[in-house]
Amino acid sequence: MNQYGVADVERLTRVPRATIRAFVAAGFVTPQKGPRNRWLFSFQDLIVLRTAQALANAAVPTRRLTQSMRELRRHLPESMPITGLSIGAEGAHVVVKEGGARWQAENGQYLLAFDGDPSQGELSVIEKPHPEGAHMRGGWLDEAAALEEDDPEAAIRVYEKALAAQPGLLDAWINLGRLLHESRRFARAQEVYLKAIDECGADPVLFYNLGVLLHDQNRTDEAIAAYEAALRFNPDLADCHYNLALLYEERNRPREAIRHMGRYRALAARG
Repeated sequence: MNQYGVADVERLTRVPRATIRAFVAAGFVTPQKGPRNRWLFSFQDLIVLRTAQALANAAVPTRRLTQSMRELRRHLPESMPITGLSIGAEGAHVVVKEGGARWQAENGQYLLAFDGDPSQGELSVIEKPHPEGAHMRGGWLDEAAALEEDDPEAAIRVYEKALAAQPGLLDAWINLGRLLHESRRFARAQEVYLKAIDECGADPVLFYNLGVLLHDQNRTDEAIAAYEAALRFNPDLADCHYNLALLYEERNRPREAIRHMGRYRALAARG
């Protein structure tokens, strides 16, 4: 059975490393551990990760997404069928087609087709057009990202508009909170992160960013709680361990400080 490292998964599926870690933390895939404790993913994991990203981008509710990923992982073939693999939507259901066979996963929404041979370093992902509203919201996210450096206030307004239309856009919440934090609107940034957790569920990046926000305000105990929450969902957030080591040292708790600094160094060595 072919196995793929994180860099391979990024290249083949176009799923960012931070998103891969978040999906592992959410339990969508359970990679094996290779040399130096590095993650190793299977072919099925590649398809699940790419499909999970598509569903998340389409703001499919977390419960429905989780159900779909559980069923998808259970039924996928061990390798890419010669005729390719397509994942489509029929009404409220995810339907997987491999050659002439077809089966239905739990409720979901999105359209993908896969082709190529991952064992040869090839995996094509064909994304069929979104409905017009979803395309428009995707355009808003692209527009906001392009505005961030030169006109962050305009970017904030565009993110807010996108979230008003589709509250499940995790990346928009994360970017909006970060921009508000950078502009020192701390109370508003905190409101955004807490609202995002309500809308999108317990995401480790949201808890980590909330921890950084509280850390910058010297709200040490609250920051520790937020960082610890992030690690419950993704124990491999290196920067989170580093920040916790500093805060525990500040609180004169050397045992916890040493533990987190050791974990940070181990993760940093893994790259």
